[in-house]
This record gives sequence, C-alpha cells and structure tokens, in this order.
Amino acid sequence: MEELLNQWLWQEDYWLPSGITWKDLDEGSVEGGRYPLPRDLLITLPLALGFIALRIVFERVVALPLSRMMGVSDRIRARAPAIPKLEAFYMQKNNHYMQGELLGLAKHCGLTPRQIQNWLRLRRNQDRPSNTKKFCEASWRFVFYLIAFAAGLAALIPLADTHYWYYMLELSFYWSLLLCVSVDVKRKDFREQIIHHIATIVLMGFSYSGNYVRVGTLVMLVHDSSDFLLESAKMFNYAGWRRTCDTLFVVFAVVFLVTRLVIFPCQVVYSTLVVSVDFLQIFPGYYFFNGLLLVLQALHVFWAYLILRMLYKFIFLGKVRTSRKSASRVALTGQCCKLKSASGHWTHFNDGFLDKNW
Repeated sequence: MEELLNQWLWQEDYWLPSGITWKDLDEGSVEGGRYPLPRDLLITLPLALGFIALRIVFERVVALPLSRMMGVSDRIRARAPAIPKLEAFYMQKNNHYMQGELLGLAKHCGLTPRQIQNWLRLRRNQDRPSNTKKFCEASWRFVFYLIAFAAGLAALIPLADTHYWYYMLELSFYWSLLLCVSVDVKRKDFREQIIHHIATIVLMGFSYSGNYVRVGTLVMLVHDSSDFLLESAKMFNYAGWRRTCDTLFVVFAVVFLVTRLVIFPCQVVYSTLVVSVDFLQIFPGYYFFNGLLLVLQALHVFWAYLILRMLYKFIFLGKVRTSRKSASRVALTGQCCKLKSASGHWTHFNDGFLDKNW
C-alpha cells in the first residue's frame, strides 16, 4: 500500500524540488528533531475525532454555564402546529419551492396559501439556532484559536518537534470543523467556509509533507492572529454586551485588514511566489502550493469587503446599534438579516459573515 501511494500520490518529481527525494528527508534531521514525512499526517484523523469529543464536553461543562453567567438569553419562538403533510413538504423543500407547488399543497391540505406561508415561516424560525448554541460554538473556537495563536508564536522558536505538534494541532482542528459542518450553525458564507476548510487542509498537508513548515507556520500564525478576536466579539454579542462587542469588532477589523491584506500577500505570498524562484527550480508543486495561497487570498479580499462595509456603517452611518423597539420588531418578524436595522445587521455579521477558521 505504501509503495502504491509513493508511486501515484507522493511522486517526488511533483512534490519536491529537483534533486531532493523522500529518502533525503527520511534520513535528515532538523536541529535534533526530524524532517516531516507524509505518513505523519495519519494521526490527524483520530486527533480530529478527539477534538470533536473534547468540544462536546467543553460546550456542556464550560461554555453552557459561562453563557448563563454572561446573561445569554434565547428568543421564545412560537412552534408550528404539527401537520404531517406540511412537515414532509418542509423537510423536502425547506425554503426552495415554487408558487405553483404552494398552491397545489394548499388544495391538498385544505388551507390557504397564506396559512401555509405562515406555517413555513414558523417552522423555519423553529430551526434557527439559539443564542446559547451559537455562544457555545463561538467560545469553543475562541479557546482553540487563542491556544493556537500562542502555539504559533512558540513554533517560531527553533525547538525540536515544535512544528510537528503545531501542524498536528491545526490540521486536526480543521478536520474536526469539516466533519462537523453539517451540525454547526450555518452562516451566509457557508460555501466560502467549505472552500476555505478544504483549501486549508490540503495546503497544510502539502506544506508539511514537502517540508515547507516555516512558511506554513507563518501562514497559520497570520490567520490565528485575528480569529480569536472575532470569536470573542461573537461571544459578547450573543451575551448582549454591545459596547465590548463593538470595541472587539473594531480591533478585529484592524488586525484582519493588516494581516490578511498587507502581511500575508506582501510578505508570505511574495516570498513563496517570487523570492523562492531565486533559490529553487520551479517544479509542479510550486504552482499547486502558490495556487492554494492565492485561493486563500481571494477569500481574504471577499471577507475584507464585508468588514469594510460593516466599518463604514459603524463609523459613518452609526447603524451598528438601534433602539430596543427596532430590535424587537426585527425579532418578531424574523427578518434579522435585513440591513434596515443596524442591530439586525450586526447579528447578520456575526451569524453569517465569518466563522473563521482560516
């Protein structure tokens, strides 16, 4: 099996620069440690399952009591009456149905189209995640990103096996995010997050296997530097601490824009795309590696646009916070994603903008 993988998946001519073989890495050493090898990545899948189990325990034992201490409250939503035919229609179509299907269903159930629309709206609201659930998810990610950022700073110190454990920590966590994507809170940038998770996992796996751990460490550190700020802002938003939330959001926005639009493209990507050509002959893995980095940069630009739009509304239009009356009206109508309410827009940012995991 290992021979087959080496022959088809881990071809030296593709992944490594000219003149370097896997045997060279296997026999080499890095300051008393060892070179990374592709087989090291096999441990990340069981570690990912361990992260999932640890997350379940953390959310129940730590995050849930913390949410109560911070005053997180859940909206009381009216439950849709049990109608089996409408329930089957909802499970099959959710919010993707044609007007003709609605008229046919109305005749079949003996209800008016207006009544069915009201029932579907109640049923959709019933499936919306509670603030407590979102708080627990954000607190778990906050703890991990904070620890990962500290681990990334430690990985800059040339000690034996520091890069190994930093990579295993990050890669296992992103595997756990990808495995839990169906049960996590779905946000507006769901597709972008899936692309991000896949690109991140492939990029980390490739950079580790090819021994590009130094640049890989910098990439992960740059991303982790702002992630924990976003998750902490979400936590305070769900708890209703608006002033703290706004402050953390501004700090996050500054750190994000500097690290993702300045440091990442001008230092990290430039060194791998341009400077590396002066030291190495271009090989197929060069295009693969830099292509994934450019995919991440494209996502950075997309998210930076959303952040700048939020900053504009926050600073110049003063639309981040509105009156309680406006917020209550948004909650009752279930239209919390409309931009006419600043409070609703801030909820839209936290629930549907970034999940971060870059």
